[in-house]
Amino acid sequence: MDLYFLGLGIAALGSGIGIGIAVNGALQAMGRQPSIQGQLQTSMIIGAAFIEALTIYALVATYLRGGG
Repeated sequence: MDLYFLGLGIAALGSGIGIGIAVNGALQAMGRQPSIQGQLQTSMIIGAAFIEALTIYALVATYLRGGG
């Protein structure tokens, strides 16, 4: 049962790292070209939502497999 929580922790860690890298790239691009800030911000938010969805899937899978 503890391996489920370990997997969930690894998924959360990967998601956090992924969101950090995505936001870092978007902010650097916004700094280089402020004129496309709106497009980059929308793309960044959609990407962060997809990344965060993977963590939510891992949380749901953990509880469905008997972790909670």
